[in-house]
Amino acid sequence: MAVRRTVLAVPGSSDRFIAKARELDVDAVFFDLEDAVAPAVKAESRARIVNALDQGGFKAPVLTVRVNGWETPWTYQDVIEVVGGAGARLDALVLPKTQDAAQVKALDYLVTQVEANAGLEPGRIGIEVQIEDATGLTNVNEIAAASPRLVSLVFGPGDFMASLGMSSLNVGAQMADYPADAFHHVLMTILVAARAHGLQAIDGPYVAIRDVEGFTRSAKAAAALGYDGKWVLHPAQIEAGNAAFTPKPEDYERAKRIMAAYSQATDITGGARGAIVVDDEMIDEAGVKVSAAILARGQRVYG
Repeated sequence: MAVRRTVLAVPGSSDRFIAKARELDVDAVFFDLEDAVAPAVKAESRARIVNALDQGGFKAPVLTVRVNGWETPWTYQDVIEVVGGAGARLDALVLPKTQDAAQVKALDYLVTQVEANAGLEPGRIGIEVQIEDATGLTNVNEIAAASPRLVSLVFGPGDFMASLGMSSLNVGAQMADYPADAFHHVLMTILVAARAHGLQAIDGPYVAIRDVEGFTRSAKAAAALGYDGKWVLHPAQIEAGNAAFTPKPEDYERAKRIMAAYSQATDITGGARGAIVVDDEMIDEAGVKVSAAILARGQRVYG
């Protein structure tokens, strides 16, 4: 799948932010039609996004659009206009506030019809779903299996915090009065569901855009768990986000050494050994799998 270390949120109502997004060094951009766009300008924002996609010129290799959720009156028209108008330049749709598999299937069916009517390649446009409340988390495994279009599960911390009644206004940040990681359970649950179904797992935003240190802590924690990337809301967060989700060069080089040494050792000519020592550490098949994962992630970035 495409690299998604940093996913930039861009309000579809802002020409200025759309223009700025063209030059930023992020892996993905999502044009927002949901929370960042007021109801009065939803319709004109669709046209603005279609025009931006048609014009192109974005440095980011992945371009997506977050439509409004099924609980609103706008989802259908979002899909019709965006996919019908610029589907050939669109990599995925982001479905917010996903609560069950039926919502994903409904989007899949609608996109399939729009693709056919627009003469687009069937099935090429992916779906990314946001898990944003207790119901969605409870059903996350079924959601992750709902459609072959699915490419990622995305944690939505703001709505999730509201859903649970968490006592903080700092979206994406840890609770000052809670001594442990308040998001560990939800992040791990989403991650396990994503990996069980071959999907990427993306952490949500950290809204204190000037607190780069806090953002970095949040990004590094998600990366340590195994997340593929994180949403960014401001250019100040991009460098830290890209760094957090890129394997360290020394880890990448060590993973290559482990893979090469193990391949040689397990061969008949190398003694057909199932366990070896590399850098004073015992390596067996489990260690090779960890190294392979780091190597795969590094290859997508380093080439």
